[in-house]
Amino acid sequence: MPSFLYKNLWRCLNINKDFLVNEEIREKEVRLIDSDGTMIGIYSGRDAYNRAMTKELDLVMISPNATPPVCKIMDYNKFYYEQSKKDKEAKKKQKIINVKEIRLSLTIEEHDIDIKAGSAKKFLKDGDKVKVSIRFRGREMEHSDIGENICKLFLSKMEDLCVVEKNIKFEGKSMTMFLAPKKEK
Repeated sequence: MPSFLYKNLWRCLNINKDFLVNEEIREKEVRLIDSDGTMIGIYSGRDAYNRAMTKELDLVMISPNATPPVCKIMDYNKFYYEQSKKDKEAKKKQKIINVKEIRLSLTIEEHDIDIKAGSAKKFLKDGDKVKVSIRFRGREMEHSDIGENICKLFLSKMEDLCVVEKNIKFEGKSMTMFLAPKKEK
């Protein structure tokens, strides 16, 4: 075996990959695309591999679900590097939205609601969603209407900054409501 063959094999074994490369391709027939992007034709898997080795490049299976599978002759390290750069750029552009929780109770006073609303406003300005929850204990379960009134009072103090994503819902021993920041036009 030529020395460049070992170099290509070793180089491709060290990379964590999502595509089949070189000897991993065990298809009888493949549709072959050259390194410049021109379609060469349908070859046997072994002939396509040998053609890639003569050019000292890698044979990479691009589309395994096609019939026959599509393989391209390319430098796999360069291809993998460009793919990882694209993935990192896409990750940077994603905005992570956190859900912050504000807990209220049935016996909360209006001043305390103002303080909790202030912290919820800060969360909403940062772009986070807010989960408002009221936990009921013991006989408080009979007074769900008071819980709804507290949620509505809390929402009235927040109306300028938020949109109700999920309305007031009674789940088990707690009442929850989700608020999302208003989209700026």
